Amino acid sequence: MFKKVSKVLLGFVKILVITFGIIFLLMIVLSFTDRPYMAYHWLGTHNSEITETPDYLVVMGAGGMPGPEGLMRCYFAAKGAERFPESKIIIALPSDTLDNENSDSYRMFEEIAERGINKSRFIFETKGTNTYYQALEINKLLLNQNNKNLLIVTSPEHMYRCILTFKKLGFEHVSGLPSFENAFDDSLLFTKEERSQKIKDLNRSLDVRYNMWNYLRYEIIVIREWLAISWYKFKGYI
Repeated sequence: MFKKVSKVLLGFVKILVITFGIIFLLMIVLSFTDRPYMAYHWLGTHNSEITETPDYLVVMGAGGMPGPEGLMRCYFAAKGAERFPESKIIIALPSDTLDNENSDSYRMFEEIAERGINKSRFIFETKGTNTYYQALEINKLLLNQNNKNLLIVTSPEHMYRCILTFKKLGFEHVSGLPSFENAFDDSLLFTKEERSQKIKDLNRSLDVRYNMWNYLRYEIIVIREWLAISWYKFKGYI
C-alpha cells in the first residue's frame, strides 16, 4: 500500500516539475518578445479612456510611502489634478491616523500637495483594505451618488480590475489614469562605436542585459493580476 502511494506521489511530482519547467521555458521565450508588455499595457488602458471631466480623482494607495508605486501614483495624481482643477481628490489607503507624518495616507497627500495642489481638495478613505472594500467605502463616502464621474489613478496592471470593481458597485462613469513609467532611451547604453554596429556583442546585448529581465517581470505582474481578476470574478466583485 505504501509503495503504491509513494509511486503515485512520485508520478504527481514528476508531472508537476515537467509542467513548471514547460511554463518557465515558455516565459523565457516570451521575454524576448514584446508580448509581456502588450499584456501589461492592455491591463492599463483597456476601457480606461477619459471622456468626461471627473468630479473626483481616486488615488489608490500602494503600500508604504515613499515607495516606487506610491510615488508614481502621486505624480500622476498631481498631473490629473492640474488638468482638472475643479475635481476633488480621494486618497484610498488604510491608515490608523492622518494627523502626523507616520501615516502613509498623509505622506501621499503631502507628496501630491507639494506639487502645487490646493490642500482643501483632498478627501481620505482609510477603511478599505483591498480594492473592493475601498470602492465600497468610497461609495458610502459619496453617499451612493453613482452618477459622479470618477478618474482612477493607479498602477497599469491594477487599472482593469479597479475600474470593473467600481462599475460593479454602480458607478456609471469611471475612467483611468494609469501610472506608466517613461521609457528610457536605449541608445544611451551603447558607446558611439557600438551604435553603428548592426550586431552587438552578446555581453552588450540589451535583450540579455535588461529587456529579458524586465519582460519577465511584466509576465509575473500580469500572471499575478489575472489570478486576482479570476478571484474577483469568483467572489462577484466584478
